Order: sequence, then structure tokens, then C-alpha cells
Amino acid sequence: MDEHTRDPTVGPPAGNPTGWLEDEQVWEHGTLRRATIHGVRLYNAGAYHESHDCFEDEWYNYGRGSAESAFLHGMVQVAAGAYKRVDFENDAGMRSLFETALQYFHGVPRDYYGVDLLGVRTTLTNALADPSALDGWQITLDGERPVAGPADFEYAEALE
Repeated sequence: MDEHTRDPTVGPPAGNPTGWLEDEQVWEHGTLRRATIHGVRLYNAGAYHESHDCFEDEWYNYGRGSAESAFLHGMVQVAAGAYKRVDFENDAGMRSLFETALQYFHGVPRDYYGVDLLGVRTTLTNALADPSALDGWQITLDGERPVAGPADFEYAEALE
């Protein structure tokens, strides 16, 4: 566990996803979980730029070749791809970003830090063939589809 990514204030998940250290009752990287919670909620609220910022800021904590880096880089691409489609009607840009995201997610566990990565991969793959598969889609975290509140927007704003 890296000291600079430790955050004992981040609560436990529903279940036992990859990243949760059950014996110690702590996240391996608490700051990654915190960024993931905010990033997923913001994505689900349609705040793709802010979601992107949550994942990108945390991504800088990890070196190349780690599962943490791959996961976060992939989530950056997911948020950016949705932003391209929804805000700019740029399906080609979305496809390019989703193809890259799928490459980053290769080998990352399907329940990483509570995110249903199997569901994410499936939706991205479907959106490559039919971009409308992205319309209305939300990311599942701990078995739910949480949406952002004021604290999530404040978190993203503080990153700037």
C-alpha cells in the first residue's frame, strides 16, 4: 500500500471487490476509491467533464503498468468518450476513446474498486457497433447506479 494513496476515511464497499482489504477493513488505495465514487456519480449525472477530471487527477498517483493506472486511464477514456458523443455528437471520437479504454481495461478485475467493469466493457463494446447503446447508460458501483450530489461537484471543483 502506498502511503500517499491511503485514506482511512473512505468507507467500506457493498461486497468484497478488488481493492478492498477485507482482513484490514481498509481500501488498498483509499484515494482511488474516493475518486472512483465521485467520478462514477458525476458520470451518471451526465457531468462527463467533471467525471473525467476525478479519474485523471487520481491517475497521476500511479506509474505505468499498474492495474490502478490502467483502470483510471480507462475510466478517463470512458468519460471523455461520453463527452464526445453527448456534447459534440462525435461518434468517431467516442469510438476511438472507447477502443483505447477497452485496451486499458484488459486484465483489470471485473469488480475493480466496486465498479462493474464487465458491464462497462460490455456497454463500450456495444457502443462501438451502435453508439446509441451509450444513451442513458449509467455505471454500476457497488451494485447501484449512484448519481452526483453537491459534494461530488465540490470534489471535482477542488481539483482545478
